[in-house]
Amino acid sequence: MTAAHLTARRAGPLKGVVRAPGDKSISHRALILGAMATGVTEIEGLLEGDDVKRTAAAMAAFGVGVERLGEGRWRVTGKGGFTEPADVVDCGNAGTGVRLIMGAAAGFPLCTTFTGDASLRGRPMNRVLKPLGQMGATWICREGGRLPLTLRGGALKPVAYRLPEPSAQVKSAVLLAGLNADGGVEVIEPEATRDHTERMLRGFGAQVEVTASGAGRRIVLPGGQSLRGASVHVPGDPSSAAFPLVAALITPGSEVTVEGMLMNGLRIGLLDTLGDMGADLAVTNLRDEGGEATADVTARYSELVGVEVPPERAPSMIDEYPILAVAAAFARGPTVMRGIGEMRVKESDRISLMARGLAACGVEVEEEPEGLIVTGGSSVRGGGLVTTHGDHRIAMSHLVLGLASEASVIVDEPGMIATSFPGFVELMRGLGAEIS
Repeated sequence: MTAAHLTARRAGPLKGVVRAPGDKSISHRALILGAMATGVTEIEGLLEGDDVKRTAAAMAAFGVGVERLGEGRWRVTGKGGFTEPADVVDCGNAGTGVRLIMGAAAGFPLCTTFTGDASLRGRPMNRVLKPLGQMGATWICREGGRLPLTLRGGALKPVAYRLPEPSAQVKSAVLLAGLNADGGVEVIEPEATRDHTERMLRGFGAQVEVTASGAGRRIVLPGGQSLRGASVHVPGDPSSAAFPLVAALITPGSEVTVEGMLMNGLRIGLLDTLGDMGADLAVTNLRDEGGEATADVTARYSELVGVEVPPERAPSMIDEYPILAVAAAFARGPTVMRGIGEMRVKESDRISLMARGLAACGVEVEEEPEGLIVTGGSSVRGGGLVTTHGDHRIAMSHLVLGLASEASVIVDEPGMIATSFPGFVELMRGLGAEIS
């Protein structure tokens, strides 16, 4: 095999204590809000993956002081506004980054051109552009709202926007734009999505009103507010912690603890689902870090059973369905995952790629337009060469599959893993995994 592939093989049990990299969602937001604020923002535990580094570079391009002080330690010196970038802002593969940055940039009277890698240029931006357009922003882009895209902002009007589908990215883009809209903004979400933006806005001194609205919420951000620099501690990313935890659950004799994992109630749907499947999970040392609940989570090898995942749980675990599908492959009976159409417009069509990858490894799987049904058993044949289309979560999920399969599993384009989990291979090897 060439360096363009990674191979995971069955080995002994996984043992050890690790810390997941900083939460990706919170890392993006810390940099952007720090850049929009006046004064100094000190960040601890920032995820130093490729996606977040692109956001840091974008903030610097808007004339903000951004410096790395040490591992995970960054300082952002904001001046309460952005200046027009001298060049195109390249967001790489960062879908969250570009959507949130477009929202932030829309509030200022400047013109910005955004681009990204081939994967990001293929992802539609219309869901973010629609509310920004209602507020008064204008743009020129490729068909379907795809990058490259030139956005002109400033002089934004207030808006009361109801999200057509649950999306923390769209909600956050509207709120960030609303900081500089005349009269503020209101967002109504049909289902509650991750609330890091609301929490962090308060940490930076903004007033945010959140009330329940049926199964969802109503978020009001009054106008005329300014942010001030703050200290931010980034907890461990539950989406990244999911990989060593599930690896322990499916590998006989294993016991792995992930320290300092984010336990925000809108981000732990995977833990709830694994618990429904009979997983031996222990949550200890629950504490508050920087306004977010964190804890240490221990996973021990378990005999899992298939379940039907409640569709309303999808917003709290949308990035974890690929690794859930791996757990389902080793569970007795079918695991039904529906209401997950959002997965088709991530870095790749994750429903299709997971179905193909699992099938190549001998797993019984059925693909639906907005769902996936995996029928598992006590063993998985493995032996597949998995095409990842450069999607980091597809790559890591299938590598975890290979750690417990009868035959090794090979994934292509593993370099993209660094977008969200730099050091993934080294961390897993430290637990006893055989990945080469």
